[in-house]
Amino acid sequence: MQFLTSFIIGGLLCVIAQILIDKTSLTPARILVIYVVSGVILTAFGLYAPLVSFAGAGATVPLTGFGYALAEGIKEAVRERGALGILTGGLTACSAGIAAAVFFGWAFAIFKKPKSKA
Repeated sequence: MQFLTSFIIGGLLCVIAQILIDKTSLTPARILVIYVVSGVILTAFGLYAPLVSFAGAGATVPLTGFGYALAEGIKEAVRERGALGILTGGLTACSAGIAAAVFFGWAFAIFKKPKSKA
């Protein structure tokens, strides 16, 4: 049942993004920013954690989940280190995902031959 719940919630988040792409003049980059900031704001108001508890990966894998991870990392770092945690907590919490994105981006750039657009 957890797989189905994750699939439905994650799918709904993706459907909302697709509707924004199709029906508005927003660029994918702006939608990305909206999703990450929405995850941070919903986490700040305590609304995203219940969704994560309910949907699991369906709520943590999309970009709103990245915003959630940033906000949770900052909250934890502020509890442990005080004001310095504002600057370090988000990156510490998301460092594995950021490192994976950089590594796989580099690997594909090395091993794939780019094609000309012309």
